[in-house]
This record gives sequence, C-alpha cells and structure tokens, in this order.
Amino acid sequence: MCSRCNYRETLERAGLEATPGRLRVLEVVGGHPAPLSAADIHRTVNRTGRLDRVTVYRILDRLVREKILQELWLGGRRRLYGMAPSEHHPPHPHFRCARCGAVQCLPPGGVRVDLGGVRRVFVGEIREVEVRLEGLCANCLNRD
Repeated sequence: MCSRCNYRETLERAGLEATPGRLRVLEVVGGHPAPLSAADIHRTVNRTGRLDRVTVYRILDRLVREKILQELWLGGRRRLYGMAPSEHHPPHPHFRCARCGAVQCLPPGGVRVDLGGVRRVFVGEIREVEVRLEGLCANCLNRD
C-alpha cells in the first residue's frame, strides 16, 4: 500500500463507492514497486480474502476508465496495471527486459519527450504519452 495515498478518498473523488474489493485492488497495485498483471493482482488479493477473477477484471477496467489506474500494453495480449499519474505518482517511463519480460518503473524525468515537432505536423489531439525502454535487465545480463 502506498503510504501517501488515501484510496477511500481517491475512489470517492471519482464518484465510486469504496468497496472492499476496490480498496484491496488499489492496496495491491499501489503497494507494488512495478506494474502487475491482472493474474498477479488476483493472486495477491486472494491471499487475504476472496475475489473471483471476473470481479478483479471488472474492478481493474473501472479503475482504468476513471484514470485511477493506468493500463500498460506490452505487445500481444499482455497488459499490466499500475497507479495512474497523480500527485503521489508522477508519470514515469518503464523498462521491459526483452529476454525475461520483467518490467521495471524508471525514475520520473529520466527520459524527456519533446512533442513540439510532432504537434506541428500531427492533426489530432495527443492525450497521453507512454515511454517504454527495452533491453536486457541486470539478471539477464549476468546470465550471459
């Protein structure tokens, strides 16, 4: 659980009831240092209570829609979930290991993105930017 976040208030500000399931999902995601898969969230939630898989997916979908959680796409059907950017969770890039698939959060501000040139030629509205770096993690480098 993130020590700076009040999940009950976060849900109420979004107009959502602070149900035990929603609170528990937020505690799991907010308390983990890297994004988690829905299966990982489901497994962790069920260590201390019972929520069926469909309910966890519905909670995740709703929290993403309300911009409380952020869904990260890593190619194919794999999706991971982390806290959406907020006062306590600044936007930040992610690193994905091309060999083992591990995903790590990188420090905010570590990668700068200049959208000036894109905005001059792109006809549309950019609402979100996701930065993902890919390579080999320390564990995979040490195996070589």
